Amino acid sequence: MRDEINENLKTAIKAQDKRRVGTLRLINAAIKDRDIAARSSGKDQVTDAEILEILSKMVKQRQESAVTYEAAGRTELAKQELEEIEIIRDFMPQQMDEEAVVAAVKELVSEIDATSLKDMGRTMAALKDKYAGQMDFGRANKVVKELLQ
Repeated sequence: MRDEINENLKTAIKAQDKRRVGTLRLINAAIKDRDIAARSSGKDQVTDAEILEILSKMVKQRQESAVTYEAAGRTELAKQELEEIEIIRDFMPQQMDEEAVVAAVKELVSEIDATSLKDMGRTMAALKDKYAGQMDFGRANKVVKELLQ
């Protein structure tokens, strides 16, 4: 995944696409920060799953910022955040729709024999392991709660 991001950065630099270059550099910086933190626990580099987690977090931050900018009447900044979201999502797997989330949650709940809200943490952890970067876990959390109540 790192190589793909770096290749895209080189292409964006050659094309002089300032927004894409800036966003890709932010992604690389976030990954390098996580690499440095991982070294203290004995790992050399973060995995692709952890990179997907970083990208998901970046998308979520930009969505929140876009909403804030929109509410403040700063549409040009909101538009910038939305453009960055699209660039980041280029490196993420296709997001699951509502039906797919429900189906995946139901399958996993039966797979791990979750029966009550006490199993909520275990269920969410298993979902994050299995569907990192593919699922909106806020939405999945609601589905899990409904199923386990």
